[in-house]
Amino acid sequence: MIQNLAAGVRAFTSNAFLVEGDRRVLVDTGANFDITERVTEHGGIDAVVMTHTHADHVGNLADVKAEFDVRAWGFDTDEPGIDEPIADEETVQLGDHEYVALHTPGHKNDHCCFYSATAGVLFAGDLVFQNGSFGRTDLEEGDHGLLVESIDRVLDVVDEDLDEMHVGHGQSMTDRPYSHIELAARMARSSGP
Repeated sequence: MIQNLAAGVRAFTSNAFLVEGDRRVLVDTGANFDITERVTEHGGIDAVVMTHTHADHVGNLADVKAEFDVRAWGFDTDEPGIDEPIADEETVQLGDHEYVALHTPGHKNDHCCFYSATAGVLFAGDLVFQNGSFGRTDLEEGDHGLLVESIDRVLDVVDEDLDEMHVGHGQSMTDRPYSHIELAARMARSSGP
């Protein structure tokens, strides 16, 4: 089961997904709200996995690590709070399934998506969103050309029969989520830097 523990928060935050199962993992920690109480209510966690380290995704990271005595996994251990590296195409366990990490820069250099063909799930972070929206590239480390390449890479790897896509902001998609990635690729190309 995957739940957004940031649902209903009225503060500037990313989504924060609890993936339940054999290895209970929080994908991103959000910011500006007490997520530790929500994690406790759901039985705790074994680890944190970060899609990237923008402030709205890592704002609660220190509190989560301290409260649950867990380590944080991410692409770049030079980023504050990231304890363990996840290399491009490395496999990580989230819940009951193995996910492949896809390094997808463009929004931020350390951005990764996590995809499980078996589970039919993609954690897209801030790469793409609902209805063809895509990550900002006007922030530090943003690169529009790289973002387009990263979206294309995800399209190539992810199965068209994807069941669920969980994104850094807004609603998760369960109705033809692959089509939202296709639309984001078209929109990103047409908007150009």
